[in-house]
Amino acid sequence: MGQQETVATSLADTVREGIGAALAQVDADLARRYPGDPGTRQPVHTVYVPGDAFAADTLRSWGDQALAALDAHAPDAGALAAVLGLPDTLAEEVHDRVRAKLVREPIEDLRIDFEDGYGPRPDAEEDAAAARAAALVAAAYENKTAAPYMGIRMKCMEAAVRDRGIRTLDIFLTGLMVAGGLPDGLVLTLPKVTYAEQVTAMVRLLEAFERTHGLESGRIGFEIQIETTQSILGADGRATVARMIEAAEGRATSLHYGTFDYSASCGVSAAHQSLDHPVADHAKAVMQVAAAGTGVRLSDGSTNVLPVGPTDRVHAAWRLHHGLVSRSLARAYYQGWDMHPAHLPTRYAAVYAFYRGGLEQAAARLAAYVAKAGGDVMDEPATAKALSGYLLRGLDCGAVDTAEVARLTGLTRADLDALAGRPEATEG
Repeated sequence: MGQQETVATSLADTVREGIGAALAQVDADLARRYPGDPGTRQPVHTVYVPGDAFAADTLRSWGDQALAALDAHAPDAGALAAVLGLPDTLAEEVHDRVRAKLVREPIEDLRIDFEDGYGPRPDAEEDAAAARAAALVAAAYENKTAAPYMGIRMKCMEAAVRDRGIRTLDIFLTGLMVAGGLPDGLVLTLPKVTYAEQVTAMVRLLEAFERTHGLESGRIGFEIQIETTQSILGADGRATVARMIEAAEGRATSLHYGTFDYSASCGVSAAHQSLDHPVADHAKAVMQVAAAGTGVRLSDGSTNVLPVGPTDRVHAAWRLHHGLVSRSLARAYYQGWDMHPAHLPTRYAAVYAFYRGGLEQAAARLAAYVAKAGGDVMDEPATAKALSGYLLRGLDCGAVDTAEVARLTGLTRADLDALAGRPEATEG
């Protein structure tokens, strides 16, 4: 007793060592390309506001307009449930949490748009708007009124607008540095990417800015907007989006699907351009596989059907938006775009119903897995990771509370982070 039992083997240690040496490069490549989840909060949406329309009160204004729309068209839990088809068991808590969210944090991610939402302007006008945007963003972070994530969408790297886009980015980033430095929640979006070389150009541009200001190499990341057919399938028949992630050299933070540009480039008529069109599903499936394990997040696009006008029209737009957001969530697209303040109630209603509706089942499965208690579902470690990630996303956006997750699972936030493979605990 107490001594290790001797077992018979046939292979010499040199065989194992040789295999290890042969696969050392593969091991390093896997670690570099597929680092896993970055361990940070992912916003549930991105709101785009044209560069000339962004103001110091934009976030509060959107929240107030969203609350006004909710009060006018679904003033209580029963009304909202009737419009969206929410289960009675979820109606009250979803409605209450949506209202609280619109008061507390109406926008999770704000992008000041200097691309399609802004259009071509005289250089002096865009220069002034970019400098103003930097000053407003810096002030928002200083006075604690900023969204968790904020930044700009520049013009793309195509020849006709390349210089303008670079200049706008330079003015914006320089303005932030002058005002005290780059905020932690800074996000930049590179639109209409067609070739991986354009991503490489963005990397070189950011490297130059970092060197100029003595910043740590790699400090500035960016999103790649997928809205051209060339970004999904290249002329050589390969999935271009995977090459773009590689070309970003670790700086790509997310891939954003552009509903209308991509649909139009596929020849889809305007009446049928939607998040649930087959061309959209194909593109997003390719994006999903290319990004899996890389730490690059995914964002769905938007609907252009606005909840405005009489109540029946608002309700129809809300049902459409709620259905599309719910569909995206079920397909593991946990973020999307919102184009109007009245989209916020249905964004959060769909998100909160998704996480609250599955809370007890997910918590029970995870608790059984940790306790090795079995149950009616035999979960694998990968599923436990997904269950933890689901609960963490619910915590991050305010759909569920730490106390109720702890009560249902017996786990702390740190426990969930560890099970989900997140490198460190991150509060939402």
